[in-house]
Amino acid sequence: MTSAALTAAASRYVDRKVSARGARSTTNGDARQALAWQMYHATPEVRFAAAYMANGMSGATLYAGRRATDGTIEPAPEGHRASEIVHQIAGGPDGQSKLLGAFGKHLTVPGEGWIVVRPNSEVLNPLAPEDGHDWRVLSTREMRQQAGKLTATIDGDEVEIPAGDPENLNPDAPVAIRVWEPDPEDSMLADSPVLSSLELLDELRLLNAAVKAIARSRLTGRGILLVPKGVRFPTRPGQADSEDDLIELLMMIAETAIREPESAAATVPIVLEVPADTISDFKLLTFESDFDELAIRLREEAIKRFATGLEIPAELLLGLQDTNHWGAWMLSSEAIRMGIEPKLATVSYALTQQWLRPLLQAEEVDDWHRWLVWYDTAGLRVRTNRSETALQAYDRKVISAKALRRETGFEESDAPDADEEAARTDADTEAQDEGQEQDPPRPDLPVDETQDEPDTLPASAHNHGLLAAADGLIWAALSSAGDKLLRTPICPRSERARAREIQAAALHTALKVEPGQVEQYRLLDGAWARVPEIARRYGLDAACLTHALDGYARELIAAGVEHSFDVVPAVVTSCLGLAA
Repeated sequence: MTSAALTAAASRYVDRKVSARGARSTTNGDARQALAWQMYHATPEVRFAAAYMANGMSGATLYAGRRATDGTIEPAPEGHRASEIVHQIAGGPDGQSKLLGAFGKHLTVPGEGWIVVRPNSEVLNPLAPEDGHDWRVLSTREMRQQAGKLTATIDGDEVEIPAGDPENLNPDAPVAIRVWEPDPEDSMLADSPVLSSLELLDELRLLNAAVKAIARSRLTGRGILLVPKGVRFPTRPGQADSEDDLIELLMMIAETAIREPESAAATVPIVLEVPADTISDFKLLTFESDFDELAIRLREEAIKRFATGLEIPAELLLGLQDTNHWGAWMLSSEAIRMGIEPKLATVSYALTQQWLRPLLQAEEVDDWHRWLVWYDTAGLRVRTNRSETALQAYDRKVISAKALRRETGFEESDAPDADEEAARTDADTEAQDEGQEQDPPRPDLPVDETQDEPDTLPASAHNHGLLAAADGLIWAALSSAGDKLLRTPICPRSERARAREIQAAALHTALKVEPGQVEQYRLLDGAWARVPEIARRYGLDAACLTHALDGYARELIAAGVEHSFDVVPAVVTSCLGLAA
């Protein structure tokens, strides 16, 4: 995996960094960030965007890596000190998932958050592990810096974080790390999609209030029905023959309708009799205005504008009702690449610069500056149906029958007894003796009932030249990956003779390849050298086409599924319309 250029920022709280400018950017006095949190709590669209990012980031996995000379990142070997430190971050995988998920919201809403790490000796918490540290993710509101002192609010208690010595950082002292997306104009300030949409969200709030007022106005009555015949107002019970004041009557009807929406006052118009010579027939006056419909349209437009300002495809917020399964597949992949992975890189950069490398340097580990915390999003990219995947994995003898029952929704009580197991074993043995083929059918990718070409595919995608070129690139990449697989531990020496009889482009369907092993053994390195030429030929964006082909090939290899030309149109769809 090659690390992208980072625009992340991270800072450990040390003596040198206590300044007026630093205090301005790291305290809870930023009114714009407070307003962003208000929008999160009051606007469901903001909460959805933040929750989507949080859920996506929580599904990633952190690991220790080493930057190679060619810029790729190789996983650290088990037992290496860097790997041990990363495994201990936030107490392990469960804590890391919560840490990343918390930053999904912090980096989406205010654009920044804090990590506070304290040794267990300073944490009077019976739930804390015996070894390691207590990790907390805090918002800017929970951090306060005054007079050169930093105070964190943890579990309702104020905890003072002493400033570290930049020349001699103590690994056993409490640590406060600020993580933020830097504003391009002022790098000490935070930037986020919600901060850039505050004016728009305020407009949406006003439109929500207007629509609410319109709904309430509909409950104040259905207008006034003018009836020609002497001027007289209806009387209320107990009023005898005296007339009611019109304004008082209108207010009474409105109050009743709001208090009791199901009452007749909310559905029946008010009857008003007027002189016959003033109107010729019955006439209904309503309280509607042209702004009523306009307010609803403006609100929809504001939601669309907010969706386009996010770092994920707008369709994920607006709905996928007009998108078929191929389009949904590509949108999810784009959300991972353009929205989730950059924020994972921000958190990884902070943990690398302010935690991993200082510890490695203090312990005098060789090449400490080349080790880093990185992320793996392979778990987010698995689109196959878990039940179907479990069946395939069980047939290949890589999961247990218990796991198969769990993933297919059956209980342990549904397991066959000993006699049934014995009978099935005898039947399988007999079938093998008769030469019957036992290999299970393999699903197409993605596992779906339909593999028809998407109806929404632009006409340009039907260019057979482009599809043929993309198909050739994918086939060549899988062939190269198959040749490399023969020389890796994935293919044991005892199996290599049989493996050579399998077509190289389909070898991954006969071997179990973990998602991380695609990077570990560089199975796709150099596979896309001709993509820029193909992209120029058909007027596409080279980076987009490379990403689409690479993502598809990786998932084929990890899922053990054979390539099909029928899938190629869906693979290149996301790059159509992006000029080179």
